[in-house]
Amino acid sequence: MGRFSRLGNALYEGDVSVDFVGRKWLWYAISGVILVACIGGLAIKGLELGIEFKGGTQYTVSYIQTGQNTQDAADEVKAAVQGTGIDAASEPTVVTTGDKALRVSTKNATQSESDQIKQVIARTADVSESRVSEQAVGPSYGEQVAQQALTALIVFLVLVVLFIWAYFREWKMSVAALVALAHDVLITIGVYALSGFEVTPATVTGLLTILGFSLYDTVVVFDKVRENTKNLKSKRTTYAAAANLAVNQTLVRSINTSIVALLPVAAILYVGVTTLGAGDLKDLALSLFVGMAAGTYSSIFVATPLVVQLKSNEKAVTEAERRAKARQRRDVDRYASVPVFSEDMPIAEEPTGADDGLSTTQSVEEEPLAAPARVRRPEATGSGRVAPESKGPVTESRASGRQQPNRQPRSKRGRK
Repeated sequence: MGRFSRLGNALYEGDVSVDFVGRKWLWYAISGVILVACIGGLAIKGLELGIEFKGGTQYTVSYIQTGQNTQDAADEVKAAVQGTGIDAASEPTVVTTGDKALRVSTKNATQSESDQIKQVIARTADVSESRVSEQAVGPSYGEQVAQQALTALIVFLVLVVLFIWAYFREWKMSVAALVALAHDVLITIGVYALSGFEVTPATVTGLLTILGFSLYDTVVVFDKVRENTKNLKSKRTTYAAAANLAVNQTLVRSINTSIVALLPVAAILYVGVTTLGAGDLKDLALSLFVGMAAGTYSSIFVATPLVVQLKSNEKAVTEAERRAKARQRRDVDRYASVPVFSEDMPIAEEPTGADDGLSTTQSVEEEPLAAPARVRRPEATGSGRVAPESKGPVTESRASGRQQPNRQPRSKRGRK
């Protein structure tokens, strides 16, 4: 058995344990710092919406030779488009795509302005105008895409609430799962704002996908929590300890699942950034990678500690905590449960010491106290039975003269 397998077995059996629930404020602080950075990026930089959301005109430059679409070439094209003086081209977006193409995005322009921009792009990129394609996207289409994405997100969240409520019958678990989902969404969107990646319909698709992945991992952990905390009265543990054991028992599985899922997504993201450039594949891979990593973190470090905190005031949970503290005190000092002497406690009668001339204090100190008199009960003939009263005197029976059993051989019996 490998070291990782032995560690997983030790975590499952409880021989090794990581205190996820007890250190909840540390995990909350880490999540808070990340969320503040992401929200700050959204407030300061904002999201770079793709042309599908805000509308506009997109120009694609196709080079003849591979490797001509360098970053220097993209910067020159961007400066040339800005130099046209056209309002629609005042803030163009120029990115590389593939190994021999550039993509230029501007706001909606008239046909004459679009032709002028196209000529400038072809001249700056040193290609013919036939190698510059043009695609116009109206603002109404972008509004429809944004509205459909928002509708899909709302429907998904409603279904999540209904599913968790129907499966666990516990609204507090639903709240914790929704907080974990919001945590993952904010981090993913914040990474897009900080990195400057464009938000496209592929980004929305990836976002909905990672919400499902995060929910799946959270449900697995919650299911183990419910199993460990079932019939809490009959178990010598607390709700927090049982929930922490559930996280440790599913820890190796969560790590393995996340690594297996993240490795191919990371490969796609690397190929999309370094080789393919801008495109739907890169947008999808980035949202998947960030969302899956955040979902794994939230299911372990956010969702379960939050459930324990929400249920800390329930009667069954507080009683389990009280019983655990009592057991802990008894284990520390096994004489702690011995009753303390009080004035009204019944004690044995003290000897007077009149016969030997000793004082009462000396008699008490030198002679042990007599045990309290106990009421003698009749001898029992069986479990729970009392011997009946005798009906007459005990007499010698007729069988008293018979020879009694003897272990000696028959030839030696009766010899002296």
